Amino acid sequence: MPVNPAVVDALRDDPTAISLRPSLDLSYGDPGRAAAMDRFHTQFVRSDDLVFDIGAHVGDRTASFRRLGARVVAVEPQPLCARSIRALYGDDDQVTVVKTACGAASGHLELHINSANPTVSTASPHFVRAADGAENWQGQVWDARVTVPATTLDLLIAEHGLPAFVKVDVEGFEDRVLAGLSHPLPALSFEFTTIERAVARRALDRTVALGFTRFNLALGDAMALAEPVWLGAPALATLLDALPHSANSGDVYCRS
Repeated sequence: MPVNPAVVDALRDDPTAISLRPSLDLSYGDPGRAAAMDRFHTQFVRSDDLVFDIGAHVGDRTASFRRLGARVVAVEPQPLCARSIRALYGDDDQVTVVKTACGAASGHLELHINSANPTVSTASPHFVRAADGAENWQGQVWDARVTVPATTLDLLIAEHGLPAFVKVDVEGFEDRVLAGLSHPLPALSFEFTTIERAVARRALDRTVALGFTRFNLALGDAMALAEPVWLGAPALATLLDALPHSANSGDVYCRS
């Protein structure tokens, strides 16, 4: 089910959601980007698959997974973002919005909110410290904190079923999310940043322990794999370590 453009416009015009306008424009205002995302995701997602979107933000990945015919569990703890996703997908019975954080254990987590740029809000205080004064992160301020409920991937699987693909994008908390997973999966992705390479290495180690054997990455917002062939974990780790700081961020893709 496509997202209703009128709902996107209403969110863009909502003065309480002004900080989400750039994300809404990027996610729902660029048909070329959406088409490229769909082409990219076809190698991981098929019609009727179940997909987890962990750190859904305003749901651009959720939108892509739905265009491919998948059922989606969209997990987003930020109140403003969760409200927006519910507005966008409230009429779609194939999208379940879970207003919670995801981590290594259930309970509660403290979110560090970047009110001006909610896409980089995080449950990792270490990420906030790493970004302080770093190149490409100038001017980012985490100016609020909120305590939110937390769940784990294992608990989500127990409630919703085993997904064909899991996307994890939680700003420096990816290793903790994967620590809450014990089930082998066909494929998953996790975000990395060059200010927190150690988090990516721990996440990579966890995927190896879970049985993943083939790895690749996409840089920035590129809807393409960077390497022509899938790599083993040691080669992927070497590639991550060699990336220039200016690469800033991307996603590691893992196959079993």
